[in-house]
Amino acid sequence: MVHVHTAAKTPAVAEKGGRAAPVEHPPPRAWRPRAGMTRSDRVREQDRAAGGASKRFVTVDDGNRVPATVVLTPVRRTGRVIARLQWTSAGRKQRLLLGEVHHPTRSANLRAAWRLAEETGLLVEEDVRGSWATSAGTRASMRSNRGRDTKPERRLRSALHRQGLRYRVSVRPVPTLRRTADVLFTKYKVAVFVDGCYWHGCPAHGSIPSSNRDFWVAKIEGNKRRDAETDRLLVEQGWFVVRVWEHTAIEDAVTLVRLALEESKSHFSPRAIRGDVR
Repeated sequence: MVHVHTAAKTPAVAEKGGRAAPVEHPPPRAWRPRAGMTRSDRVREQDRAAGGASKRFVTVDDGNRVPATVVLTPVRRTGRVIARLQWTSAGRKQRLLLGEVHHPTRSANLRAAWRLAEETGLLVEEDVRGSWATSAGTRASMRSNRGRDTKPERRLRSALHRQGLRYRVSVRPVPTLRRTADVLFTKYKVAVFVDGCYWHGCPAHGSIPSSNRDFWVAKIEGNKRRDAETDRLLVEQGWFVVRVWEHTAIEDAVTLVRLALEESKSHFSPRAIRGDVR
């Protein structure tokens, strides 16, 4: 049996001097995430509160283990913060009420909520056997790397937008080709890729983990070959390809995009344009 922690209900208002006194709302810092937090930031926040990335898992109906998240919700009527455990099973969100948390900060309330989650008996350790990651920490770190909407991508998109340029985001230039561009100018056939230094083997900032080194060398070299193949296939289909590193200065990246747009408008032959030498 799962024990759900709840607290005794109290009136929404208190009588004072014959009149109802308003309830104090929970301060935002007790439940609201910090402004500007990315998805990766929130994953790390949950990992810290739970005591480690491997301690955030529940077993679902098919026997698989999936990550769970604590959600904090203010209840204005009562002035409390309610904690729930949330996970996804078979494409549907599942929620379990954990109970109230009473600390003044979000981080403290998350830690308290994860302790309540442990008491339900639902949490299990993630099993990393058979994974290419050598530890739960490594696996969590790799999982937190985003496939789209990274900070460098968003900075570049903002800079392009400020210059009046309009584009599509995370779209295949060629529908039948399984390659997705980070920024796409469909009218002018310009595809822009923002490459992460780690995954794409940046000569300046790339590094190979000491653990499972052979795997990572093969993985990153494979990514580099795929990038080169993507450039070739898109150019053959009449696309200009702009490829910049995540560390490339935004003004330099914008210049390269504008160069590709100008060449396309001037009917130059399609080519791949790289921001840095690989």
